Amino acid sequence: MAEEESETTGKIGSKRIFVNHVDCYHGKNIGKYLSNCIVGASLEEIEEEEEDDASVKSDVVGPPKEGTYHIIGSLKNPNKPKPAWVQEIISFPEKEQMLEHLAECDVVVYDINEDPSQIDEASWAVSALHAELERFESPKMFVLISSIMTWAKSKPVDPDDTEIPFTEEDYRRRKPHSNFKAHISAEKLVIKLGKTNKAKFVTYVIASGLTYGGGENIFHYLYKAAWHGEIEALQCFGNGMNILPTIHVKDLAGVIQNIADARPKTRYLLAVDDSQNSLEEIVKCISTNLGNGKVKHITKEDALLSKGLSQQDFDMLLTNLRMDGVYTKENMNIRWVSERGIIENIPQIIQEFKATRGLLPMRGCVLGPPAVGKTCVVAALCKHYKLHHIKIKDVIDEAIEVLEKSAARADADENEDDDGKAQEDQELLEAIMESKESNNGRIEDQYILRFYRDKLHSMPCQNQGFILDGFPKTMEQAKELFAAEDEEEQDENSKVPIYDKTTMPELVASLEAPDDFLKKRVMNLPENTVAGTHNNEEGLIRRLTEYRAVNEEDTTVLNYFDELEIHPEHIDMTKEVDPNNATIVEQVVKIMGEPRNYGPTSDEVEEMERTETEKRLKKEQEEKEERERQEAEESALRDQREKEWAERLEEVKRQETEQLENQSIPLRNYLMKHVMPSLTQGLIECCKARPDDAIDFLAEYLFRNNPQVD
Repeated sequence: MAEEESETTGKIGSKRIFVNHVDCYHGKNIGKYLSNCIVGASLEEIEEEEEDDASVKSDVVGPPKEGTYHIIGSLKNPNKPKPAWVQEIISFPEKEQMLEHLAECDVVVYDINEDPSQIDEASWAVSALHAELERFESPKMFVLISSIMTWAKSKPVDPDDTEIPFTEEDYRRRKPHSNFKAHISAEKLVIKLGKTNKAKFVTYVIASGLTYGGGENIFHYLYKAAWHGEIEALQCFGNGMNILPTIHVKDLAGVIQNIADARPKTRYLLAVDDSQNSLEEIVKCISTNLGNGKVKHITKEDALLSKGLSQQDFDMLLTNLRMDGVYTKENMNIRWVSERGIIENIPQIIQEFKATRGLLPMRGCVLGPPAVGKTCVVAALCKHYKLHHIKIKDVIDEAIEVLEKSAARADADENEDDDGKAQEDQELLEAIMESKESNNGRIEDQYILRFYRDKLHSMPCQNQGFILDGFPKTMEQAKELFAAEDEEEQDENSKVPIYDKTTMPELVASLEAPDDFLKKRVMNLPENTVAGTHNNEEGLIRRLTEYRAVNEEDTTVLNYFDELEIHPEHIDMTKEVDPNNATIVEQVVKIMGEPRNYGPTSDEVEEMERTETEKRLKKEQEEKEERERQEAEESALRDQREKEWAERLEEVKRQETEQLENQSIPLRNYLMKHVMPSLTQGLIECCKARPDDAIDFLAEYLFRNNPQVD
């Protein structure tokens, strides 16, 4: 439809292309790549400049543009937001509604390689579209991205020469791995349904090699382990001699672009690069360029116990196939990102990995006078950001230890291949010791700077980053330490001197305080902290004098950074009241920003959760005890008040009774004197007379004998 609308202009219009799971590795990279591709661009010859800029253009993120592929997608996690390069997200529980939207797309791409749970949905989609093909107003295309694992058990092309690779022509002879039988069933279904009416509905199957690039997928565990550098050696499963067919994920997207543009006659395609690398070669390459260069072979049984490695990934990494995508290389105009494979393009691939994952090193430098608190601040920052704390003593000790071990190998003649390096290290060690003896135990700056350069260029510092603790101390040391190795790169028109961008700090913090404050601070330190250090009175004064002498107004090391437009942050330490410099650390953290690493490990997350749980339980227990204490106090106070009230009430009753008794005495006396004698006599007479009405008799008697009545 889009092509028909653009016939008057002579240009091919936009096309709608559906890609499943645009929030996963394959869907995200393929969809993002295609969203920047102009429809029909692969039909034109590739110019050199375009080829060089291909990887850059494919990373451009923005809203859909006219003339490009408009991405319609689905999400594996429905709670994730729609990517900017996706025009519409399809999410319908009813398949009828889903089918309506799929039928509106010109191309439907289903990936079952990354997520096997999509096999059933892909099979339904191609079957449902095939059932509706008579209603299509324009040609439709269905592309299935499968796996080379459907070839895993195939017999060699030539039993006498097992190194002959498989090609697209051999696809009918393919035999799948036992765990990938559902994949080959989906492949056969797609090929079959594409033969009915090729003019209206055409289908393709892409057997993709193990994908790499971007943030990495199946090889991610290798990159992550090498980047962290916490294990002794990178693990290789089995003997590592198996050949792995691979392809960069953007090159896989390029294959899909060519299919969508050209509608090739070949329906089954292999998407692999030119490399024939073994697992061991790939592991060694990653370890050398991102880790310490060491590789350790482990058994397949131990490999299955590895955390974060699924059964599907395990099967893929142990496959052994030689494959050659002849058709894709000879008949497609692919803007190759990594045609020759991982090993030949490892610097670029590592750069992609770091950039995509946000694993960019953080580099800092904290300077200041002696005893100002540099080490405390740097230690807290390194813990927060998981960076390497670069202290002059540690750098020297580590370098000397390495030289001593290397020199020992030279003496023992253990390794003939490394004799040259060991001999050089032995000579360097002897020169350092001679210099140390002639300088009262001090090592010359040239050697210290050499140690520092080696340390800052080491893989751990280049991967995670570092913070320099109180070094460099002078402008001359800074110039030598951060000098660029290739001075020819200097731009003649640039006013900023050239420097080594891989080691230059991004943040320079200067902790400042007057001498009196520092002296007072050292005097208040505990004796056990000061003992054996330079922080006694005499040592501090000497060090302060040396520091002020080399940091005059125009010759400070801070001026060097200012000239490079890396302006230092001046921090007043006299305002800090926390002994752990928490306020200063928080201030520097705000300047440095968010960490650029993997974040806390699973063990650290568990530890954080455990600590938080302990704090919460402790707080709840304290609150419970406080409530119980308050309730006990309130209960005791209530009992005391009730007791006091009862005592007061009893006293009131006693007083009332006593008052009533006192008030009744005159009446009693009156009754005893004037009433009781007459009443007693009347009762006696009543008893004698025994009248019928005793009450009336007694009343009459009392009336007659009332002494007050005549």
